[in-house]
Amino acid sequence: MVAASVLWGTTGTAATFAPGVSPMAIGAVAMGAGGLLQALCAARQIANQPGSLLLRWRLVLLGAAAVAVYPLAFYSSMHLSGVAVGTVVSIGSAPIAAALIERAADKEPLRRRWTAGALLGVGGAATLSFAGHAPTGSEADPGSWTTTAGVLMGLLAGATYALYSWAAHRLIGGGVTSRAAMGTVFGVGGLLLMPVLAVTGGPLLASWTTVAVGAYMAVVPMFAGYLLFGWGLARVGASTATGISLLETVVAAVLAVLVVGERLPAAGWLGAGAVLASLFILAPRARTVPGGQATAASAGRRPTVPSGGGLAPPAPVQADGAQQEAGAQPQQQNS
Repeated sequence: MVAASVLWGTTGTAATFAPGVSPMAIGAVAMGAGGLLQALCAARQIANQPGSLLLRWRLVLLGAAAVAVYPLAFYSSMHLSGVAVGTVVSIGSAPIAAALIERAADKEPLRRRWTAGALLGVGGAATLSFAGHAPTGSEADPGSWTTTAGVLMGLLAGATYALYSWAAHRLIGGGVTSRAAMGTVFGVGGLLLMPVLAVTGGPLLASWTTVAVGAYMAVVPMFAGYLLFGWGLARVGASTATGISLLETVVAAVLAVLVVGERLPAAGWLGAGAVLASLFILAPRARTVPGGQATAASAGRRPTVPSGGGLAPPAPVQADGAQQEAGAQPQQQNS
């Protein structure tokens, strides 16, 4: 999850090298092409589990629709309200949305440890984003309609990010391997984004620089990043995953200082430290069960997904074909 967040944190800096490309085109090429690459890479795993995926087709379509909406809302939010406001609303609202989804759909309680970590992380991300990136100009005027629209787009981005994370985690918890689940959800989502790319993607071909930006966005942060994200979702819940992804704001700020040349004041570094501290609270802890087997004790939820919503009962979590059943060994009774 941390490695995926680091890769995602590079997207804002990469997009600055293609200023003439619209946010819709950036989002469509990043998530669309990246999603199709994931489906191609996981073709064998998908072909081996058609029954499990067809049984949960509603969950697949729900996750794919969220995948298609997320990048369009996220990059539009940054374009309308500024990078700072768009990023903090989109990324900062995702852990809260994920917890509410788990609460409503899976009846998961909001644990105090997760609540403390999420509040610390969201507060740190807000401090980091607003400290050194005050929006300027009419397009990002705090009193203008564009800022309000950007905030609404950010909330939509956070909700859809949480939704496809939850959907993928539910598929994995239902016995689908992580690569098959992510490949299917992101592959179908990528197909949904192809018409948007066809309409808006012309400027991506204007120069070798824009072509390189589009290729990087699709291959590195989206394809490689979400492979790591899917591997992590096999081991932690959606609310914990989206909380850890707050690290993306720290990476984005550091790259803005080192690459773009922006300055980060003391309050910004304080916010970055708060986000990093929240990771130690949100990250799952390991505990040993009788028999010496280690299992994940997630700060956000249990390592398996509860059944419900018309889905099959949860099977042992599978990661790329390898079954991993936490605590599967029976406890030995004392004689």
